[in-house]
Amino acid sequence: MWLSKKSKPRTWEAPEIELDKVPAHVAIIMDGNGRWAKQRGLPRVAGHHSGMKNVKKITMAANDIGVKVLTMYAFSTENWKRPKDEVEFLMKLPQEFFPLEIEELIQNNVRIRMTGWKEGLPDYTLKAIEGAIERTKDNTGLILNFALNYGGRKEIIAGVQDMLQDAHNGILKPDELDEAKFSSYMLTSDLPDPDLLIRTSGELRLSNFLLWQLAYSELWFTDAYWPDFTEDLFMQAIAEFQRRARRYGGV
Repeated sequence: MWLSKKSKPRTWEAPEIELDKVPAHVAIIMDGNGRWAKQRGLPRVAGHHSGMKNVKKITMAANDIGVKVLTMYAFSTENWKRPKDEVEFLMKLPQEFFPLEIEELIQNNVRIRMTGWKEGLPDYTLKAIEGAIERTKDNTGLILNFALNYGGRKEIIAGVQDMLQDAHNGILKPDELDEAKFSSYMLTSDLPDPDLLIRTSGELRLSNFLLWQLAYSELWFTDAYWPDFTEDLFMQAIAEFQRRARRYGGV
């Protein structure tokens, strides 16, 4: 049984992990909702609904062991290409998720955040997200960061545009540009880069997610679809992370 910082008993088994070596920032590509539903003869939206329920479960597991930031890839800039009815369903999920879960998130000192572009999102989606951000703004625990209407290439292009504007205005000089300065133009400039990336569903790609930030992240993949991704699998990923040696190009 893994040990949590709150010493809560659990009903599922997982590898023992070292709480002083927990990754500060874990990013998750929550993939496979549609295929999970198809296997069960259900519409794709049923998979998204089941996947939504899994967000809080994994958030609580991450919070228990001391993860500081949990970034969930909720909706990419490319996901607008999906069928209209599926996109509309996805856009309405925050309206359902936050009223159901916000009180427990507040009780557990979780702070909600969004990384992405508000432009193009329906008003009802923004209202639900901004309401949750406002209600949890004073919390000091785990940051639950939803990457919503987010794309890594768009983020980099937007950052370069801002840099060019600053250079034009004399704020930024070419010889001042280094990795740290470049990172300051990213949407996650105030967050540590992910230590660990988890992707569900068996796909082995980044899908335009945090392209700059994931440069030295450890990658962990599982065949489990997101609705089937359990706390046990999450802890297996953490345990595997702790067994790896992170050399950052050194020896």
